[in-house]
Amino acid sequence: MRLKMKSGGRVPGHRRPRAVRVVVAAALLVISSACQGPSGGGTPVPDPTTTITGSSPSPTSASSPPGSPAPTAAAGKIGHVFVINLENQSYNKTWGPDSAAPYLSQTLRSQGVLLTQYYGVAHHSNPNYLAQISGQASNPMTRNDCTTYAPFIQTGTADPGQVLGSGCVYPASVPTLAGQLSDAGKTWKGYMEDMGTPCRHPNPGAKDNSQNAKINDQYATRHNPFVYFTSITSSPGCRDNVVDYSNLAKDLQSAATTPDLAYVSPNLCHDGHDSPCVDGQPGGLESADLWLKEQVPAILNSPAYRQDGVLVITFDEADGNATGPSGLPGGTAGGLVGALVLSPFTSPGTSSGTMYNHYSLLATMEDIFSLPRLGYAAAPGLPSFGPDVFSAHP
Repeated sequence: MRLKMKSGGRVPGHRRPRAVRVVVAAALLVISSACQGPSGGGTPVPDPTTTITGSSPSPTSASSPPGSPAPTAAAGKIGHVFVINLENQSYNKTWGPDSAAPYLSQTLRSQGVLLTQYYGVAHHSNPNYLAQISGQASNPMTRNDCTTYAPFIQTGTADPGQVLGSGCVYPASVPTLAGQLSDAGKTWKGYMEDMGTPCRHPNPGAKDNSQNAKINDQYATRHNPFVYFTSITSSPGCRDNVVDYSNLAKDLQSAATTPDLAYVSPNLCHDGHDSPCVDGQPGGLESADLWLKEQVPAILNSPAYRQDGVLVITFDEADGNATGPSGLPGGTAGGLVGALVLSPFTSPGTSSGTMYNHYSLLATMEDIFSLPRLGYAAAPGLPSFGPDVFSAHP
């Protein structure tokens, strides 16, 4: 920081008294100290059990493309949330020193806050996605990835906000984050790569033919949580809000056209699920990382993100049958996956060892938009992202 004296502010040949000089020197020292922030870049990946938190006196640039002005967080509060879910990788494989995803684990890692104790809530994929937008726990059919698009048969209710039973397509009475946003006058969209037709899903009771990728069609219904809620699929707005990923580029052109929530599911190759991919790409973390490197800069340089955005990149579940420790409401049965949070409201290159799960992400989004918490997001003791993540209140 450079201080400038106005011309004419001092009479030539006049020497300030010593007391004044001391006060000025002290003021300059304080200002100089305040201008020095955390270095951020090059921070090593911590052990998952280590808590390292950072703070900043004001929102800082977490992810500016070279030559671009820094994000300002001018609104003083987060207004746009972006979520990208990848697939089936354990924490150490993704964030460890031998990661096959250097863009995610190094480049982006140095620009955001790594949540080293962030867990999936179930195996396999589908219930983790559903948890993020509804707060509902898994059931036998969702844990089997809903190979049949079967209606949910309810047998009862339980705290916190749970419907008991089994099935895939929840009745209209089950609330969602999407419905909350619409009711509050907020906007949301799900951007699904390779979906093609808006709001695409199997017919009720039919087999889900998207379980395996096809050339030119690697969309997976089970990675699109919005189409498992009748309140969404029965609405004419489903075709406007659950759209192909190709629509995102246009929507990012201005803050006004960017939805308050942008929820992104890459296809079965680009999310790292398949390895190798049906189209010959290597798949796994390698293909996921290349996709992120191509796609994420458009989000980070968008007017909405730079104004008041946050981007969360995480994984649905760890590979295999890994689970986590007890003690976190909603559980850690999906294993340790980690999550990266990037925002003008975070301190780059920092980490948090607070225990979180997908219900914590839902709670955080609801807190950001001043919405009531749903399902396990409302469970006593369930943490949302706090000052260990955000250096300014979201």
